[in-house]
Amino acid sequence: MRAKYLNLHAINGLFWSVIRYLLLIGLAFLILYPLLVKLSNSFMSPQDLIDGTVRFIPRQFTWFNYKTVIEYTSFFKGLSNTFGISFLSGIIQMLVCTMVGYGLARFNFKGKSVIFSLVVLTILIPPQTYMISLYMKFSFFDLFGLMSTFTGGTVRLMDSMWPMAILSMIGFGFKNGLYILIMRQYFKGIPKELEEAAYVDGSGLFRTFSMIILPLSFSMMITIFVFSFSWQWTDSFYSSMFFSQFKLLSNSLLVGFEGLMMEGATIGLKQGQPLTATLTNTMSLLVVVPLIIVYLFAQKYLVEGIEHSGIVG
Repeated sequence: MRAKYLNLHAINGLFWSVIRYLLLIGLAFLILYPLLVKLSNSFMSPQDLIDGTVRFIPRQFTWFNYKTVIEYTSFFKGLSNTFGISFLSGIIQMLVCTMVGYGLARFNFKGKSVIFSLVVLTILIPPQTYMISLYMKFSFFDLFGLMSTFTGGTVRLMDSMWPMAILSMIGFGFKNGLYILIMRQYFKGIPKELEEAAYVDGSGLFRTFSMIILPLSFSMMITIFVFSFSWQWTDSFYSSMFFSQFKLLSNSLLVGFEGLMMEGATIGLKQGQPLTATLTNTMSLLVVVPLIIVYLFAQKYLVEGIEHSGIVG
């Protein structure tokens, strides 16, 4: 009887394991199928795209789509500019959100609840509600009225890295509120005894923070950097508002179709043709590739950071 029960238990476990794997494979297929189709089409020639007998494997393998997109969208210039802005924003937001999150998690001071409420409001309030104010501020930038007092005018910061740098430094950058909440939640899970022991040994606040807290939160900081870098990389809200003349990949995706149509006389592009959609999909693949590379190098810290953040769902 015991052997029979064990066999039934093993069969039942095997059955549910097969069901789970089938569900996972099905979900993975639903997620990856559009990406695989875009990848396959990006290597097809214009003749393959209109050939109904060609489905997934190109009959005439070609780099034509990639060469066309890179040429007509100034891809490498946009790549370098996007990397510079994303890296700068990621580093600043990582440092600022770490310090603000630590302060909200560990210290009690007047106005703490107000600051925390403001952080939450930056997440809840749509950025479209204050986009005009931001545009005017950086179009006619004046630090507390000092510039107009001494120079008689303002400074235009549009089409430069300054708007994103300033917003990141004051904790008002893209999704900064979410990063602060993540860091606050993480620091609340660190035992206070570690800091108290350091204080007893004569360590000051800044030394304790730099020598004990920062090494412990390294994986969480890398997670914040990856989030900030990735979301800034594909951001179209701030990019379209601050960088009208500054070449970025996100702007190339927004105006890439029109740009290709304007330059398309030499390659025969017409609206609605399969080639036009394929070139747009090829551009999106080129934009995503750097993010995949970043994830491959940071996936260990990203998984550890998500596990330790205390945020689920």
